[in-house]
Order: sequence, then C-alpha cells, then structure tokens
Amino acid sequence: MPRPVRYSPSRSARAVAAAEPLATGKGPGDAPAAPLAPEPARRRLGLPSAQRLQWAAMALLAAGLASGLWWLQPAPQPRITQKMIDAAVLHTLEHNSLPSATARAAEAVAPAVVRVIGYATTRRGKEVERSVGTGVVIVDKGVILTNLHVVRGADRLGVTFADGTESGASITGAQPENDLAVLQAHRLPDDLQAAPLRAAHNLRVGEGVVVLGFPFGIGPSASAGVVSGLEREFESPENGQQLRHLIQFDAAANPGNSGGPLVTLDGEVVGIVTAILNPTPARTFIGIGFAVPIENAARAAGMTPF
Repeated sequence: MPRPVRYSPSRSARAVAAAEPLATGKGPGDAPAAPLAPEPARRRLGLPSAQRLQWAAMALLAAGLASGLWWLQPAPQPRITQKMIDAAVLHTLEHNSLPSATARAAEAVAPAVVRVIGYATTRRGKEVERSVGTGVVIVDKGVILTNLHVVRGADRLGVTFADGTESGASITGAQPENDLAVLQAHRLPDDLQAAPLRAAHNLRVGEGVVVLGFPFGIGPSASAGVVSGLEREFESPENGQQLRHLIQFDAAANPGNSGGPLVTLDGEVVGIVTAILNPTPARTFIGIGFAVPIENAARAAGMTPF
C-alpha cells in the first residue's frame, strides 16, 4: 500500500517560528537580548509649534506698529528767528495790498451810519422831501444821533440803515444849544450795529479823521482830513445861534453831511458834524467844518459813556 505523502511545514511557517524568539529578545540557548536603545530625545522649545508661530506673528505686528508710530511723530520744527519773521512780513507787504487807515476807519463805523430824511406835506396833500441829512446809531436798539436842524419842522421822519432797511422815526430828545436831536427808529435790521464812541477831550490838532454821510443826498460817502483846531466857536448864519467847544476839521463836508459822525483813524466816533464855515451863499465846503464833541452829543441821548 502506498504511503501517504507527508508535507513538511512551509518555509513561511518556519520563518515565523524562527522570528518569534527575536521578537521577545530570546532565542533557544541564547543569552538575554540587550534592551532596545531609546530614541534620541527631541529638542524642547517650551511651547508647541502653533503657539510659537502665534507669538512670532504678534512680535512682528508690534514691531510694525512701533515703526508706524515713529513715522507718525511730527518732525522737529525749525527755530523761528527774527530774521525769518522780518522776511515773512516783507513778503506780505510786497505781495498784498493792505487797506489804508482811512478805509479801515470808514469800514468800522459804516454799518451804523443812516440816511435821515424829513418829509413835509404840501397844501395839496402831497408828501415831499424837505431835508436830507445823516445820523449815526449809538445804541443798537435804534437810538440815532443827528442834527436838530435836519429834523426840525418835518411832518414825518424816515431813516435808511446801511443794509437798506427803511423805517419811520420819532424825535425822543433834543439839545438845541448844540443843534442835536435824538431819534428812535420804529423798525430795525436784524443785525444792527452801534458805532464805537471815543472821548474827544484827548484829541490833538493834526490827528487824522474821517467824515461819513450823505452830502447832497449822495452816499454813503467818506472824506478824510485832520483835526485842524479845538475849542472853536461858530455862529449860524441862518438863525444866529452860537455853538461852542467845537472840533474844527478839514475833511470835506457839505449839506447832507449834517448829523454824520466824525471818526478817528482808530474807527471811533469823536463828534457829530454840525456846520461848515462858508462866507458865501453857495453853502459848499471851503475847508473848515465843525463837529460837536461826542460827550455833549451822548448827553442828549441821556448817556454818560465817558
């Protein structure tokens, strides 16, 4: 009888059996195997890599902000010297036209100057202009100084302000010895300005002055000159009235300027134009005018500003 085939263990099986002792570190008849060498220790930086990246980004951002703030700091300014100031002033004077002293004085008071008209009614009931003069606002509630001869005998008074506002007016006070009248306007502009006033007692002969008003109804007009005398007296050729303690000036004034302001170059009213000296019947200016000092004029309005 044939013998059954006997199969030997496969090579793979033998290999596995032979490898088993290696896995345990021991083989039949072998000495104990040496322990496995430990892996080299990794270098520790103290933080995981993700956190290290975050800190690095924050450091870069802080450095960028610090650099930006440094650039935003103002650059040091050069020291300003007197030579630099003189050069800047000279440049301005050479390239800009500055207003004259008379122009500045006129501009300072012009908003307070008004045209005053006296109306009369004829026998036929028609209203006509009988007198034209000038006034100046001394209180922003519509209190106006003018000459008494401008408004005396008028049936109705009208004033026109610098902005064109027209209003009726009433006489609220008078000072006949100085030919002065105080008016109260019935209607006022929204932004009415009063003229700045200055005492006349410290005026000097030769000091520059400006006259504002409506000569012959034309205006507002301005003329310039100087104070040519103080403490003058004048007798009106029309009614023989004597006026005293007057300011004499040589700025052009004509009929229609009566009641207007006499203004210093500082832009302050020192007098009310009252009369002109004219030995002829022409009633035109020949070089000498007179103004009542503002102290007297203010008293007519019940004011004692000085």
